Amino acid sequence: MATVHIPSENRSISDAHQVNEFLAPFGIQYENWDVAGRVSADATNDEILHAYRDEIERLKAAGGFVTADVINVNPSTPGLDEMLAKFDKEHTHSEDEVRFTVEGNGVFHIHPQNGPVFSITVGSGDLINVPKGTKHWFNLCSDKRIRCIRLFEDKSGWTPHYVDEGVHAAYEPLCLGPQYLPPGERKLQPVVEL
Repeated sequence: MATVHIPSENRSISDAHQVNEFLAPFGIQYENWDVAGRVSADATNDEILHAYRDEIERLKAAGGFVTADVINVNPSTPGLDEMLAKFDKEHTHSEDEVRFTVEGNGVFHIHPQNGPVFSITVGSGDLINVPKGTKHWFNLCSDKRIRCIRLFEDKSGWTPHYVDEGVHAAYEPLCLGPQYLPPGERKLQPVVEL
């Protein structure tokens, strides 16, 4: 189940109903799908897409998505740090970013125009959308493993549009939510285990 953390309020939310209530005003949709026994740990990307075919088709029809893929990264993925560096700075996209986490964990940091910066830690079974134009950034947890189904409106994928003077530098990529660090304070360890 996803956990929302609001650092400025020193508050976390992990109840699925309350997570949805908190995220709805920001246009963020959250679902938790049953993953038990759906795919094996060594399932191919095609097997994963087939196992979640009905859910993917529902999302495509509702959101205008034209394609879906599976991203599977781990510490041995070539160029992992460079890939992650594209998304760990505050940015927006010109379409919704939709991800379903099959396995692993990561954290989305959201910087809405109408509220405080907050994070959403996602894990196995969590589906989230980040609406187009929403300022956000993403980090993996310390094991640097995640396997996600992603949906796209444009087959070329999401292009990050970086925010000038983004606030991401003031937040640590903690898997239980970023902790605000006042200017000048030394940063803590970059990632914490769940």
